[in-house]
Amino acid sequence: MFYDSMELRQLRYFVTVAEELHFGRAAERLGITQPPLSQQIQALEQDMQVRLFNRTNRRVELTEAGRTFLDHARRILQQLEYAVEQAVHAHRGESGELRLGLTGSAPYTAVFGRAIHAFREHHPAVQLTLREMTTPQQINALLERWLDMAVIRPIALPESLAVLELMREPLVVAMHTSHPAARSQPTDKVSLAQFADDDFVMLPRGMGITMADQVWTLCRDAGFVPRVAQEVRETSTQVALIAAGFGVAILSALQQRIQVETVTYRTIADPAAQTAVWLAWRRENPPPLVRAMLDIARAEVRNAGG
Repeated sequence: MFYDSMELRQLRYFVTVAEELHFGRAAERLGITQPPLSQQIQALEQDMQVRLFNRTNRRVELTEAGRTFLDHARRILQQLEYAVEQAVHAHRGESGELRLGLTGSAPYTAVFGRAIHAFREHHPAVQLTLREMTTPQQINALLERWLDMAVIRPIALPESLAVLELMREPLVVAMHTSHPAARSQPTDKVSLAQFADDDFVMLPRGMGITMADQVWTLCRDAGFVPRVAQEVRETSTQVALIAAGFGVAILSALQQRIQVETVTYRTIADPAAQTAVWLAWRRENPPPLVRAMLDIARAEVRNAGG
């Protein structure tokens, strides 16, 4: 069969190219040059007798077959990684592992930080594995049992998952200090509608970033479609571009901790301009380590509320 000659590195190469949609950037990530990467992808396509990418001089796109194969290739690599991790832990004689997913802003959450610290103090022999992923990726990983728990932003959930709200926070507008709205008092709230004529620095939609979809909805509800000047993948890049005068951005209040001299934050007055951080897990028969983390997290939430 063709898969007898398929190598794991070809799967890794394919997934990296599929994520970058650019052979040069993919080769840089993999630490190889572009020609052998292209050769391996071509060999994979020849062995499978399936075209995985459509290539032109200007762009690289996944075919329908490529998109289908990507889901399975990722699953194979993740399952392999997990199998190796478990073998290593068994070899070391460790008593268990808790696999916890988190969004990029989760480390800023005080309750999350205190819960992790308390869990490690009470369970020093447990391997706590943290994986930064988007919220939809974490949901899929929970359902597929690649994760035990997930720290996510609000999203529609299947009934098989349960959540604990760790915190709720408002959204803010980040703007250059020269912006007229920056002249208000720090405690003053701003209406989102007053930024209808501004350029926006946005996180891309379609990547599983729930905040990106929420920003579009908030702007539409405020009566305008945001004019996107730049799309970036990281909040820190958003703040850096705002400092350079590229426009404004909507962030969670936690992200105000990214302090830059020429960037001002103001809380949005619109009632819907808020978000939360949830701890999610599989509802049915949670294992002991999940129950232990839940007990600690619930105690931290009570302490924060009191």
